Amino acid sequence: MNRRSLILGTAATLLAAPAVHAQPAWPSRPLRIIIPWPPGQATDLAGRISAQFLAEELGQNVVPENRAGAGGMIGTDAVVKAQPDGHTILAASSGPISINPLFGRASYDPERDLAPVAMLGMSAYSLVVKPGFPAQNAAEFIALLKANPGKYTFGSSGTGATTHLIVELFNIRAGVQAVHVPFTGSAPNLTAVIAGQVDYTIETLAATNPMVRGGQLKSFGISVDRDSALAPGLPPLSRVAAMPGFDVGSWFGVMAPAATPRPIVERLAQAVQKGLAKPEVRDRFAGIGIEVDGRTLGDFAAYLKGQKEAFANIIRTADIKVE
Repeated sequence: MNRRSLILGTAATLLAAPAVHAQPAWPSRPLRIIIPWPPGQATDLAGRISAQFLAEELGQNVVPENRAGAGGMIGTDAVVKAQPDGHTILAASSGPISINPLFGRASYDPERDLAPVAMLGMSAYSLVVKPGFPAQNAAEFIALLKANPGKYTFGSSGTGATTHLIVELFNIRAGVQAVHVPFTGSAPNLTAVIAGQVDYTIETLAATNPMVRGGQLKSFGISVDRDSALAPGLPPLSRVAAMPGFDVGSWFGVMAPAATPRPIVERLAQAVQKGLAKPEVRDRFAGIGIEVDGRTLGDFAAYLKGQKEAFANIIRTADIKVE
């Protein structure tokens, strides 16, 4: 009996052996990080920084691939439809994940079709006017707009864009009424503020800081509920505009197709955490106006749920509609 049991046990082990090695090593080839925006945009820059440090952590090339169009939805949809083997990942951001699906414009459901891997960081926004605007601080600015409902205008990078929603939230919290003037991006929006074609906007620190430092714009404060090392001297609007809890901005992160095996998603998350711990990586993100905020897996998923609820409330309260 002992010999027979030994033979049967050995046979069973040999039969089982191929199954143990059936799962291929990952990564087995270069990865693609799909960037759903054109070169030079904030998500593009964040995606390229991520590609570099992920390549170092994973021991495989990570190739950035721009798939721009439809407010980031074309590239995002490409990742949703990609083979879920961990070799295609998404440079994710607020617009195509937290906002566009709320307007019913997306062909995907982020919660159903994508797996949150890790958040990279946040970009705060800055309330800016041209230097000659007749207000010296946020309190005076709000008082002026309150005294003249409907007289002043604000610009955005497009109806339903992150900038638009953040300004609408500011207006609601401040109790002011102003006329929305949408543009086709951040650059023409800020150019219009400088030229006096619109009175104010709230745009990313990456876009506004150089113009504030150069004297082309004046800032009354930032959109996050804390002081920012990337904007020394600029106070939180939550404090100087008497808006407790006003805390909003753009997030950047990494996501993968929903069916990507959990061990691969976890290893990707670990690689992001290791990369973000490096001072040189944090400095590179700071250089493009992003403060590192490394949330992974469940924490990132919970954050995304909160963002969805917050932006949905803004859209509902301000009755924003996108044609």
